[in-house]
Amino acid sequence: MLLDFIKDKNKKIHFIGIGGISMSGLAEIMLENNFKVSGSDMKESEITSKLTRNGAKIFIGHKAENVIESDLIVYTAAISKENPELLEAQRLNIKTIDRAEFLGAIMKGHKYNVAIAGTHGKTTTTSMVSHITLKADLNPTILVGGKLDLIEGNVRAAKSDYFITEACEYKGSFLKFYPYIGVILNIDADHLDYYKDIDEIEEAFLQFAKLIPDNGYLICNAEDSRVQNIISKINCTVCTFGIEKGNIQAKNITYSNKGCPSFEVHYNGTLLGSIDLNVPGNHNLSNSLASIGVGLSLNISFETIRMGLFEFYGTHRRFENKGEKNGVTVIDEYAHHPTEIKAALKAAKNYPHNKIYCVFQPHTYSRTITLFKEFSEAFTDVDELILADIYAAREKDTGIVSSDMLGDKIRENGVSCVNFHDFKSILDYLKKKLSPGDLLLTVGAGDVNEIGEMYLI
Repeated sequence: MLLDFIKDKNKKIHFIGIGGISMSGLAEIMLENNFKVSGSDMKESEITSKLTRNGAKIFIGHKAENVIESDLIVYTAAISKENPELLEAQRLNIKTIDRAEFLGAIMKGHKYNVAIAGTHGKTTTTSMVSHITLKADLNPTILVGGKLDLIEGNVRAAKSDYFITEACEYKGSFLKFYPYIGVILNIDADHLDYYKDIDEIEEAFLQFAKLIPDNGYLICNAEDSRVQNIISKINCTVCTFGIEKGNIQAKNITYSNKGCPSFEVHYNGTLLGSIDLNVPGNHNLSNSLASIGVGLSLNISFETIRMGLFEFYGTHRRFENKGEKNGVTVIDEYAHHPTEIKAALKAAKNYPHNKIYCVFQPHTYSRTITLFKEFSEAFTDVDELILADIYAAREKDTGIVSSDMLGDKIRENGVSCVNFHDFKSILDYLKKKLSPGDLLLTVGAGDVNEIGEMYLI
């Protein structure tokens, strides 16, 4: 079995695409447990440099000879079947496994696995739960899809029964996990390059929920109709949350001058106490309710939950305040789905500002074309939108969609919008337009954050 295999620390594990946020986290866990680790990626980065310092052997570029001394190959869903390292591993009969199955094998060695799923909010909620469980001294292993200051990165390796991770639905990855507590934040249309429609996505989340054992817990959104479809079909204990519905509810909500919510928490009609968040927006209020559900299921006191959430100031690239220059505040936001964009812009409206300038970089051609209409209607809360070219990620440009096409549709909808095809042109434009009191929001899952960083120099 794979679990027995990865207990043998004489085995050398090679990660194809080791520079990715999730793959690097798995590599870090293996290094912390004294395994021999190597990996390859297309370019050097802060992540690969850190892995090298921690003892991994890193190859820049994918070459067949990189895997020769390996006993196990771990690869991501984004790796092509024609990858030379994968082909060489197959030729040499080296065992290969995808990232999700490998993560599942690690989870199987823990008693209390918390797997946080949902189309939106996974990274923030995982980070909130991390704060709560660390405040409770549970000493969890943590794998999060962003950089969290509390753990000085995206991973924390520990020796305990507790494991906390995001559970991504892309290509059914989360169906290879072993959750004791599963969280479903929401179900929305995304990854339509893999799923045929929203019904198939809902079915995947149902299968994820069925992985939870009868003595485990599902923490889920009472205000999402597709999530509610799942509840009657599973056997574990269910705890729902919502602002106006659910076992856990937020009442008497107020907001700070930066849009951060404070609210009372009621559990099955009983007041537990009050929560003050240091992250803005109703979407983060909802994420915090899910986190409270996890904490209560782990028998953590409400006071500990309250303190853990109060000390959470956000994850890097999730409505992250990057700084201020000439009276202009720069915020970076990883949102790359229309629903996420709307939530971020709604939070921005409650943030002190004169005008909101949003630079958006669409992420992947497939997502842009399948959600074209939704993207074109997502920016009504900005004073001006600046569109960068589509970030291709794993895809090739077939010419079927472009940022210019999206810009034309957005302008048809009455939003002030301009297109530029390089970051320097965007930066030059912003320097002419921005005035003291304005808010500059960089949005997208690619490298659009660099524009805000360049502006602050």
